[in-house]
Amino acid sequence: MRRGLIFLGVVLAATVVGVPAAMAQSFSSATAAFNGDRLIVSFTETGLAADQPIDYAAHTNVTATLVCVNRGGVAAGGKNGTGDQVGDETSLDTFTSSANGEVTGQLTLSPPPPFPPLTCPSNQSPMEARVVYTNVSITDKTNGITEPIPGTFDTGCLLPDVRGACG
Repeated sequence: MRRGLIFLGVVLAATVVGVPAAMAQSFSSATAAFNGDRLIVSFTETGLAADQPIDYAAHTNVTATLVCVNRGGVAAGGKNGTGDQVGDETSLDTFTSSANGEVTGQLTLSPPPPFPPLTCPSNQSPMEARVVYTNVSITDKTNGITEPIPGTFDTGCLLPDVRGACG
């Protein structure tokens, strides 16, 4: 009888260990951090099928403030000396899940291209003074899962040596 109970215990344990628990797909982490004026979205998603290509999209609303800077390092003021470039930016890539059904990756979001371009007076050049990213999210497009990344990401003044650039 005792041998039968031990055998039954071993069989039950092997059955429990041999059947993996079903995991729900989810982002276990999603963060954003600056690299210059670009925002790097880092993420880990778990509960995926093994060795599968997964399409991802990082998305944001972004505002880049441009200023006209003269050769003396002074930002021109007034209507013709500054301009905000506002847009929605998306970064796309495909990653393959690991054997344990996990993807860890990064996508880079960039400021919008100047449109219309800031037109500076002669002897002045347009320069990026500040970039602000809002409503940042990461989406698993293959499985339709989106994770917001809370917060407003502001570079602060990118031209600290240019008088009047960030005033």
